[in-house]
Amino acid sequence: AEESLSVPDSAWEVRPLLPGMQAPAFELTNADGSRYRFEQGKQAKPRVITFYRGGWCPYCSAYLGSLRLAEQELEELGFEIVFISADQVDVLKPGLENKTQSGFHYTLLSDNDLVAARAFGVAFRLDDELFSKYVNDFGHDLEGASGRTHHMLPVPATFVIDRKGVIQFSYVNPDYRVRLHPDVLIAAARAAATDSFRVKR
Repeated sequence: AEESLSVPDSAWEVRPLLPGMQAPAFELTNADGSRYRFEQGKQAKPRVITFYRGGWCPYCSAYLGSLRLAEQELEELGFEIVFISADQVDVLKPGLENKTQSGFHYTLLSDNDLVAARAFGVAFRLDDELFSKYVNDFGHDLEGASGRTHHMLPVPATFVIDRKGVIQFSYVNPDYRVRLHPDVLIAAARAAATDSFRVKR
């Protein structure tokens, strides 16, 4: 747990929590300004938790949109869908409006201090050269998006967590262009689902 809180200087050096390990408790701010608390072993539903870099990332936006294909089956299996962003709450608010308009049911959280990302072992720090490239070459205002100057981002990651807070599946890829296919996520959720928490039809 102590090692997972350290922040490496490269996405390729993160040390994420693994299946079979306990997911850490955390408390973050919802996009609507309310507080959201995840407590170990105290959840009414299992979770699919996805960390993404921010709304400025086109790969993240496209991936979150693609997860709509998995939404119905994940809900039928009893899962709550949670997206955790490095963006501050004010930046997340347009996403909340899009969520309402699209009818996509998920929880959208701000982790702009990367508290949860560090606890899950998926946070990394951009060096000065890479940060400058993001800002000057790609036009991404990372400090404006997060409201912070820590220059940290999460590696895109998805964790399937049961009601007891145990990680049953994880996908963490430092190459942000390669994302978990919705079909694979559904298969992982099915494998993790048990009669103890499956939604009765």
